[in-house]
Amino acid sequence: MAKPQAPKASIRRWSAGAWSSADDPIAAEEPLQVMLNGEPLTVLMRTPGADIELALGLLYAEGIIRSRAEIDSVGISAEAQERTQGTRVEASLVESNVVDVRLVGQPRRRPQRSFIASSACGVCGAEMIEDLRRDLATVAPGPTIDPATLPNLVDRLREGQDVFEQTGGLHAAGLFDAAGSLVHVREDIGRHNALDKIVGRLLLDAALPASSSVLVVSGRAGYEIIQKSIAAGIPMVAAVGAPSSLAIALAREFNQTLIGFLRSGRFNVYSAPARVGGS
Repeated sequence: MAKPQAPKASIRRWSAGAWSSADDPIAAEEPLQVMLNGEPLTVLMRTPGADIELALGLLYAEGIIRSRAEIDSVGISAEAQERTQGTRVEASLVESNVVDVRLVGQPRRRPQRSFIASSACGVCGAEMIEDLRRDLATVAPGPTIDPATLPNLVDRLREGQDVFEQTGGLHAAGLFDAAGSLVHVREDIGRHNALDKIVGRLLLDAALPASSSVLVVSGRAGYEIIQKSIAAGIPMVAAVGAPSSLAIALAREFNQTLIGFLRSGRFNVYSAPARVGGS
């Protein structure tokens, strides 16, 4: 599969005391309308690509669906007219302006209202913190990870960040197995979108809950990353940057191992340290 190519912008560059013209690769950010049963649900600001995965991952995180069997079809064209049915729903790398998810029956949970989510916020539609805890359960014990394995995961994540290498402007989420092998990686201008894309892929593959996995995210670990990963049953989350206080509190509440500052052969464990060998 060809590597994705970032769009380019014509710029003037000042370097070494002189001006020059160049085409600079940039991180794409565009709106995606997510429809549920033909009705508007939300507008996401995202990096185009894996849009079906993104929409399904969002619906899973919101508690609207819990299995692939609940999906009747997914509209993937710009006007949401072209549809995928049955086994064809796995064609999930299609880019579009609108994704319309049709369910077999009624949604498990009806959103209180439509909402707009920016690339910086994965939980902007929630009315209150208590609403974000809906349907969450204590994560399964999961595997014990060799501490020497963890720092290497950042390098493996970076190797999968094709567009970041071009632009320097995208976040990534990588799902690894207990041995440190990369299972899935997704990029997006919003780190929570990258995670939703992975969860959407797991949903299509009937691989949820991901109870034997380690999630690694670029940047910080905010509340929305922890909420979405707990919903997906992921027992361990490691971030290159710092976790927030609310992320730590939620991880401790649901017995998820939260790791921060994963870099240069070191890291901090903020919750459930028993999953990290020798801690």
